Amino acid sequence: MNDVVVRLGGVADVVALASLRDIPADKVAAFTDWMTAHASTHLPFVAEVGGQVIGSAWLHVAERVPGGESFSRLYGDIQSVMVRSEFRSRGAGSALMTAILAEARTRGLLHVTVHSGRRAVDFYVRNGFTHHRQLLLWEPGPSENL
Repeated sequence: MNDVVVRLGGVADVVALASLRDIPADKVAAFTDWMTAHASTHLPFVAEVGGQVIGSAWLHVAERVPGGESFSRLYGDIQSVMVRSEFRSRGAGSALMTAILAEARTRGLLHVTVHSGRRAVDFYVRNGFTHHRQLLLWEPGPSENL
């Protein structure tokens, strides 16, 4: 799909981004406030076709605790990847990943993670992600309400 344009989004895209996240219209103002408060750590990338936003993916940039002589230890986590169903399997998701990983390189991120649903694992593998034996996950048990 060579008609897909991917760009870094912003508050001007809030209505389209809210729609992709199933955020109701009466919560868009709160979502705008959240985006503004997190603008330096949560970067929205949008995929457009003909000027219409058809997908998005977010890069969360976070900082690890300093170690050794390195006080700048940034990493990324890809979140909330969504492409509208009628545009799936046409390259928009891969274009979003290409843009995010280019941003990660530009920022010198140590690594980028993604927490994938089962159906999307092959998509991320095709886009350069690998399974890593050192990433572990803890989740609260059913009786633990955090």
